[in-house]
Amino acid sequence: MKNLELLGLTKSFGTVRALRDMSLTVREGEIYGFVGSNGAGKTTAMRITLGVLSPDAGEVRYAGRPLDQVVRARVGYMPEERGLYPRMKVGPQLTYLAQLHGLSPADAGDAMLRWTDRLGLAARRTDEVMKLSLGNQQRVQLAAALVHNPEILVLDEPFSGLDPVAVDVMSQVLRDQADRGVPVIFSSHQLDLVERLCDRVGIIKDGSMVAEGTIDQLRTTDRQRLLVRLDGAPAGWVAGLPGVTLIDDAGAAVVVEVASGDVAAEQAVLRAATAAGTVREFSPVRPHLADLFRGVVTEEAA
Repeated sequence: MKNLELLGLTKSFGTVRALRDMSLTVREGEIYGFVGSNGAGKTTAMRITLGVLSPDAGEVRYAGRPLDQVVRARVGYMPEERGLYPRMKVGPQLTYLAQLHGLSPADAGDAMLRWTDRLGLAARRTDEVMKLSLGNQQRVQLAAALVHNPEILVLDEPFSGLDPVAVDVMSQVLRDQADRGVPVIFSSHQLDLVERLCDRVGIIKDGSMVAEGTIDQLRTTDRQRLLVRLDGAPAGWVAGLPGVTLIDDAGAAVVVEVASGDVAAEQAVLRAATAAGTVREFSPVRPHLADLFRGVVTEEAA
């Protein structure tokens, strides 16, 4: 399998420990969401993957072998900061970058035409990058990561500054790349996009991986939340129920928490709700990725 593996990465900058024995695997044909607070270590891990930084310990492997410079030439990288020549025109710049990756002039030109068409930049080929909107600059940056037909995609905040239409285009491009077997890893603070797009997610805190899995796996906890909607219920109808914790009381809508699998507590909530008023909804509440993120990363949770 052509998996991308980051194994036991440790990196310090002076007294600051950016990565602490951090490991993750991006499988062949998988979109992996890499999330964490600012300064958690995401960009450091990506720069080590690209060979921009060297780890103090650990290694990066692809298809079971160390990721050397030959393989790194086949990586598509999209940095968070713009990595383009601002005064160079879009078309010539993408062609030049493709040739740097080893494409012939003819193949580089064909790739430039294909990706500028795909990303809605055909009318901008003769424009200088600096004269484009931030969203279009982001599209050019993605085209630069794709123009050489990479075997691996590493993207740092690729959705930053994009409008909803461009987000949809980029999402489909990433899915298409994964479908052809490319391991795709991207970082983002837009957790709704990560939740919708990614096959698996890794959450990093203080340089260490603190949670990893599919969204369904991350949602599986030892506590279950229930949403109850009632008509005509008196205030405090849920108070005092054994094994039940009140999370939110918005009047007609109440969220409570019970231990997962505690059927007795669930039935007690249902009986109390039926006695209190007309039940309009009684359903489990599955946490979103943003809730999971807060639970394992934020200082408030700590």
